[in-house]
Amino acid sequence: MTRIQATTASPLNQHSSTINSLARIRSQIPTLVASEVRVANWILRQPEKVMHLSMAQVARACGISDTTVLRFCRNAGFQGYLDLKLSIARDLTGPTQIIHDDIVEGDEPATIARKVFMSNIQALYDTLEVLNEEALNQAVNLLDQAKQILIIGVGTSGPIVQSMYNMFFRLGLNCKAQTDSYLQLMEVALLGPGDVVVAISQTGSSTDPILTLAEARRNGASTICITGNAQSPLTQHADVTLLSVARETRAETIASRIAQHTIVDALYVIVSWRNMETVVKNERRIWDAVLSKTF
Repeated sequence: MTRIQATTASPLNQHSSTINSLARIRSQIPTLVASEVRVANWILRQPEKVMHLSMAQVARACGISDTTVLRFCRNAGFQGYLDLKLSIARDLTGPTQIIHDDIVEGDEPATIARKVFMSNIQALYDTLEVLNEEALNQAVNLLDQAKQILIIGVGTSGPIVQSMYNMFFRLGLNCKAQTDSYLQLMEVALLGPGDVVVAISQTGSSTDPILTLAEARRNGASTICITGNAQSPLTQHADVTLLSVARETRAETIASRIAQHTIVDALYVIVSWRNMETVVKNERRIWDAVLSKTF
C-alpha cells in the first residue's frame, strides 16, 4: 500500500515537498491574477508576519477578501492557509526552533530546561499584562449567573476544555464539555438566553469553534472566547474575549496553552470566591466520596 501511494502522489505534492515556500510563491507569480499577486508580494516582503496572523488579517492587510487569500494559497501550491503558514515557519526557523524558539545547538540539558521554564513564565507575565479587567469581570458575571455553561474546543484545545469542566462542575454549576465538532453544534442548538458558551482556541481560526460560537449567538446565548489572537474570526462572535500571549513560532504553542490554563484557573478561583459557602460544602462532599479510593 505504501509503495502504491508513493507512486501515485501528485506532481504538485512532490514539487511542494522539495522547494522552499517563498521560492515556490515567486515561481507561481506569473500564473496568478492581480489580486493574488498582491498577496504574494505582501508575503514575500514580510514572511515572518504570516506566522502570527490569521487569514482574515492578511486579507485586510492586502485589501482583499478571505477567499482571495485562500485561492492564492491553493494556486501557489499549498493545500490551504494553514499549510502556507507551516511551510513558511519551517523555512524561516532553524532545526532547533522547531523544538523550541530559544534553544541553540550545544545547549546543555539544564540550560534547555531553564529556557523552557523562562519561556513559559514570560508567557504568563505577558498574558497578565494584557488581561482586561472589564472583560474578566464580565466573563465571571456570565459564568456565575449562567443557566447552562457549554465549554468547547477542538484538537489540542481539548485538554484545556476538559480541565475547565473539571474545575467548574465542582462549583455545582450546570456545565458540559464538548470537543466533538458535530456534537458541539447539536448541543449549542438547544441553548438560548441565559446560557453561556466558552470557546477555547489558540489560533481563533479553527472552523468548528467559529461555527459553534456563531450558532450560540444566533440562539441568544452569551459567548466567551479564550484565544491567542485578538483579531481572529472567533472573536467576532464573542461577547467577551480573554487573550493569551506567547512568543512561539513552533507549530504546537505550549507556552500559550499554559497561559490559557491559567486564565481558566483565575476564572474558577474568582467564581469560587463569590460562592464560598457552596464551594466549601461541595468540596467536602467530593472528598468524602473519593476518600475510599485514596487508600
